[in-house]
Amino acid sequence: MTKDTRLVTPVLIAGCLVLMIGFAIRASYGVFQLPIAAEFGWPRAEFSLAIAIQNLFWGIGQPIFGAIADRFGDRKAIVAGVICYAAGLILTAGAVTPFGHQVLSVLVGFGIAGMGFGVILAIVGRATSDENRSMALGIATAAGSLGQVFGAPAAEALLVFYSWQEVFLIFAGVVGLALFALPALRAPAATKAELEESMGSILGKAFRDPSYAMIFVGFFSCGYQLAFVTAHFPALVTEMCGPIEPGTMLHSMGITTTSALGAVSISLIGLANIAGTIYAGWLGKRYSRKYLLAGIYLGRTITAALFIAMPITPVSVVLFSIAMGSLWLATVPLTSGLVAHIYGLRYMGTLYGLVFFSHQLGSFLGVWLGGTLYDSTGSYVAVWWVGVGVGLLSAIVHLPINERPLHQRTDKGLAPT
Repeated sequence: MTKDTRLVTPVLIAGCLVLMIGFAIRASYGVFQLPIAAEFGWPRAEFSLAIAIQNLFWGIGQPIFGAIADRFGDRKAIVAGVICYAAGLILTAGAVTPFGHQVLSVLVGFGIAGMGFGVILAIVGRATSDENRSMALGIATAAGSLGQVFGAPAAEALLVFYSWQEVFLIFAGVVGLALFALPALRAPAATKAELEESMGSILGKAFRDPSYAMIFVGFFSCGYQLAFVTAHFPALVTEMCGPIEPGTMLHSMGITTTSALGAVSISLIGLANIAGTIYAGWLGKRYSRKYLLAGIYLGRTITAALFIAMPITPVSVVLFSIAMGSLWLATVPLTSGLVAHIYGLRYMGTLYGLVFFSHQLGSFLGVWLGGTLYDSTGSYVAVWWVGVGVGLLSAIVHLPINERPLHQRTDKGLAPT
């Protein structure tokens, strides 16, 4: 099988479908924060820890599923992910203790990993020509945002008619739809040169390369910011935002409560990110990825600082959602493209999966710290400023990265920029 020279291919469409389903459900978890806490009388930290564990095991599972895909086949990794995801949702629907939710979040996290970026972007990357790769990775990443556009509002709408347990069961059925995309997910076989290099050999070279460590560290803040906002922003808006006044545009659109605005804000972030991520993929084909990444993290830092420093109003929520959304997953096609460019495509699933583990360490900290500091201070302000700080760190740490492909260096990846 040879690489398709077209930009839009069956592989790309199928990959987008899998990512869209997985991310729609994952992005909806913040909507369940208040109803689950209210039903059981739990402090905010309990369900936050469940979401944090989900994000952590998504990160742990990403290199595992990436390695399964690299070794045994992409579709086997996806099937395993679908089974884990659906089983986790079904079993969680019957959980009545914080510990039950937290333990079962391990399954959900592994499920997201099997249907997530590490596996799907590696397939898309290998199946796409060099000319179209950066753009294709951007489109695939944007598909995750498309899922986010309707995931949180769909959960909010379903909760009007069903209990949260029933919504989880409905979502388990939706996850199974990803299996229909499997026949189209076929990537070209590795070249002879790629097959001759073992996974251990390329991992060793990457681990000795300071640039790989910088990419690993830099992706941490991305996870912190995204997971914190996904899990806690609907609750933050519900509790901290000023009222939606009658006669305003939002009120005339049927968004009359801050709770509804909180769910819509996640959708707005996803909607803005569709354009932002595709544009990032387009830019990644033309400009230095490391400088683009530094600029994105700096933009996030400024946006987050301005939002929390000023009064939180319905207008500021909408503006923040659009601004942050345009930068939301724009890091993913650039980071995955950078990994593929420097270290090659053969073991991209494993190498990007390990980098993504750093992303999910940040996710765990952002979600868990958000709930813990909220319970201790009664506010999200402190944990928000932590996110501003780690965002600035990521902007700085990307600057020294050496973007030259490893095989072009004379010292096995230890050359200075």
